[in-house]
Amino acid sequence: MVLTASNMFPLGKKAPDFTLPDVVSGKTVSLDELKSDVATVIMFICNHCPYVKHVQTQLVKLANDYIPKGISFIAINSNDITVKPEDSPEKMKEVAEQLGYPFPYLFDETQEVAKAYQAACTPDFYIFDKNLQCVYRGQLDDSRPGNDIPVTGDSIRSALDSILRNEPVTVEQKPSMGCNIKWKE
Repeated sequence: MVLTASNMFPLGKKAPDFTLPDVVSGKTVSLDELKSDVATVIMFICNHCPYVKHVQTQLVKLANDYIPKGISFIAINSNDITVKPEDSPEKMKEVAEQLGYPFPYLFDETQEVAKAYQAACTPDFYIFDKNLQCVYRGQLDDSRPGNDIPVTGDSIRSALDSILRNEPVTVEQKPSMGCNIKWKE
């Protein structure tokens, strides 16, 4: 594991389109099918990363709190499964079902989606407005494994609450930190 920070995708940039398989439903889905007219949260996560494991319960709570408010959540795993077999689609499905992910968990086998989003680490978070313009990228909150700060999702919650109030999202955003994406050679 190499501790890696977000690349901080440009604010205002349009979400790159994608079509990927959802490991839980077995269906191939597109951003256009999954996006919301309010806001869309895209999360690059995986199964093995201790930084993702640290926040998994909060991801489920966050999605369960905001999906009823019209916000879409999409999780994507782009890791090379020859390097991390525990991130395979079969294992992704197991984790999603075990934790009750209320959002699709997509597998980016070619890693093209991660590259299009300039994703660097797991977890890495993006929020796009109703027009699919980036309004937030960065951390879930200030908690990291071992720092004794509770996992609350405050950074994402604050951005989503601003969107729901039709207020601008603060541009003061902190990068996420986590394991580097396991790129294919």
